Amino acid sequence: MPELAEVEHYRRRWAVAVGERVERVFLNAEKRVFRGVDTAALVTGLAGERMVEARAHGKQMYYRFGERQWLGVHLGMTGKLFCVEPEAAGEKHDHLRLVLDSGRVLVFQDSRMFGRVLYAACEGLPEWLQGLPPEVLSDAFTFEQMDAFLDCRAGAPIKAVLLMQGVFPGVGNWMADEILWRARVAPMVPAGRIGRRKRREIFACLQAVCRDAMRVIAPDWSRPPEDWLFNHRWRDGGICPRTGRALRRESIGGRTTCWSPAWQCYRG
Repeated sequence: MPELAEVEHYRRRWAVAVGERVERVFLNAEKRVFRGVDTAALVTGLAGERMVEARAHGKQMYYRFGERQWLGVHLGMTGKLFCVEPEAAGEKHDHLRLVLDSGRVLVFQDSRMFGRVLYAACEGLPEWLQGLPPEVLSDAFTFEQMDAFLDCRAGAPIKAVLLMQGVFPGVGNWMADEILWRARVAPMVPAGRIGRRKRREIFACLQAVCRDAMRVIAPDWSRPPEDWLFNHRWRDGGICPRTGRALRRESIGGRTTCWSPAWQCYRG
């Protein structure tokens, strides 16, 4: 499931079209990525409009065309965005194609169709962009906010809490593991057992991981350095880059979790 930096990477792929006009729209209206969408309105609404804004919030991207046309994209597990030349468009899993006045084509591709396209025509923000939580790298996201939320979810494993998109938008599985590994906190520790000093460490690591991911992954999908947990977490038998000892993989809060028992020694 794409996370903060991966979403930003794909947002930028369509952002190159800001200022260009959509000439034609092609889509597979029967595909589940358009569930709940008036696809006929989408086709007629976007045609002739220029892209004026390309943004992301957490795991969702959204693009504004003209004054009142809004297109949202959630990648799901296998969704991808491309900006290609005409001859490269038309692959089997291309479910949405926007042909631009430059001749280039914006493509939303999703082989397993766990992603989703949203559409609205309105003057202000569409309903699906209202009431979103503060972004984790914004000034509006504070330690006090996180601290209070951990108290509200005192009995839940801290790994599960960090995955709650209503407070930590964009933080997904690998990022939560990376945050707790850097903070040296065991992922199964109940949030309520974590003291204030360690919570401040978690907050600092949360922001550091988000900044590092945006710096390394978002621009060109670069591989993170070897001193991150990231490169060692994906398979059984991985080795902790801090201790040289074995990593452990187990299910915590319903999600596969990788952690280093020898390093993440804080248990509350």
